Amino acid sequence: MTKTASHATPLPPEGADPDLWNHDLGATTAQMRNWDTKAFAALWVAMVACVPTYLLAGGLIAAGMNWSQAVFTVFLGNGIVLLPMLAVGYMGTKYGVPFPVLLRSAFGPQGAKIPAVARSLVACGWFGINTWVGGSAIYVIINTLTNNAISNNEILGTALPILGIDLMQTICFLAFWALHIYFIRKGTESIRWLEVLAAPFLLAMALALLVWAYFAAGGFGEMLSAPSQFIKGGAKEGQFWSVFFISLTGMVGFWATMALNIPDFTRYAKDQKSQIIGQALGLPIPMALFAFVSVAVTSATVVIYGEPIWNPVDLAGRMGGFAVIIALASLVIATLTTNLAANVVAPAYGFSNIAPSKISYKQGGYITAAIGIAIFPWRLVEDAGAYIFTWLVGYSALLGPIAGILIADYYLFRRMKLDVDALFQRDGIYQASNGWNWLGLGAFALGVLPNVAGFLHAAGLVKSVPAIFDTIYIYAWFVGFIIAGGAYFLMTLWTDRHQSRQGKGD
Repeated sequence: MTKTASHATPLPPEGADPDLWNHDLGATTAQMRNWDTKAFAALWVAMVACVPTYLLAGGLIAAGMNWSQAVFTVFLGNGIVLLPMLAVGYMGTKYGVPFPVLLRSAFGPQGAKIPAVARSLVACGWFGINTWVGGSAIYVIINTLTNNAISNNEILGTALPILGIDLMQTICFLAFWALHIYFIRKGTESIRWLEVLAAPFLLAMALALLVWAYFAAGGFGEMLSAPSQFIKGGAKEGQFWSVFFISLTGMVGFWATMALNIPDFTRYAKDQKSQIIGQALGLPIPMALFAFVSVAVTSATVVIYGEPIWNPVDLAGRMGGFAVIIALASLVIATLTTNLAANVVAPAYGFSNIAPSKISYKQGGYITAAIGIAIFPWRLVEDAGAYIFTWLVGYSALLGPIAGILIADYYLFRRMKLDVDALFQRDGIYQASNGWNWLGLGAFALGVLPNVAGFLHAAGLVKSVPAIFDTIYIYAWFVGFIIAGGAYFLMTLWTDRHQSRQGKGD
């Protein structure tokens, strides 16, 4: 057994390979397991109350839904993704290791680096998006304080070549990015206390925004009167189900990242009850409530401004007065807390897993921050269609197969039993073919393949594909989850029985 129980930090298990183990990846000790039900609920409340969540719900209004359709879609999607999240989270609590280490069971110690990096790159994209949103809020605050002198300045307000944003926007983006670097350097404990302090404040600010919209729109009746565009005579008559299903996949994809790397947090749980109840209370209901605030306010903007404004940064700029500064300062805090918890921890572990003896958790965080700049995140959120249908659904096509394989391996094939020490051994039982489990990698490829054509079409990289591929892409996460998980289980079961028969024959 791993000798960790009586120590404050993990110790390497017997036979651990330095290329597979470091203190950040090692199984948590009893002293490190201090997360209770309230801690997990608070973690989710802090992550839910963020700008991207607001953008997501508001984007459904922009896509043509009314408020009830949008809130139901958000709630259902989060209820669905909660199931694999609890299933994968159970593994983290039981064994105390992060997501990249758990992957070694199904993919092999070397093969696990591929899905771990795939998950990390998605987090880098989210890191960049959140950093851009926070930087935009700072930009609007400065503009408000200077009576738009910044945006009107010929030097600061002129778009830069290649980047496509002006100099002041770039400065604000980099300033907010540097704030993340500070917390990465300070470590996970600094992130934890920031989350706890910020959560109630962010909820209060969300309610304040709802109150403002109520009075500005003349009551909830007017606020929520914007009809669905899918009704008879509407701009998108008869298109509800096609929009609903791809939006539902987007909702699942929104937290599909956390459904994979939730062991990065549940490894610190006191017990299974803490993580299960905490997550069940902290995700679907708060997500739906915050979505209601978003869609209600977005609906109100139709009455107040004559058009739906789904970006809260743009909305704050329209509000005017000192309230803009308070609102945007809240957005900055919300973005920072969510970004640090949801989009730094996972890739930090993922990049550390590439070379544990050379890359620490903190260095992995720095790599995340660098990639977050390089992807030009402002281009990912230019419009609701690209945000939901290309970005969210697109990466869910990668994450669904990984979740399916991870769950099939642990619950169906290995019957909920792992040898933790062997996960860190070069020649352990999970070694497969020189560290590569080709059954896991093959199942991953099979799960991704059906969605490739639909993604290329949605991203505008090809002009047309057969209609069947567009239909499959609508259900990208579900298709990948079922195909990859099913293929992995059948292949491993057949291989195991075949090897057993050969052993008996010998």
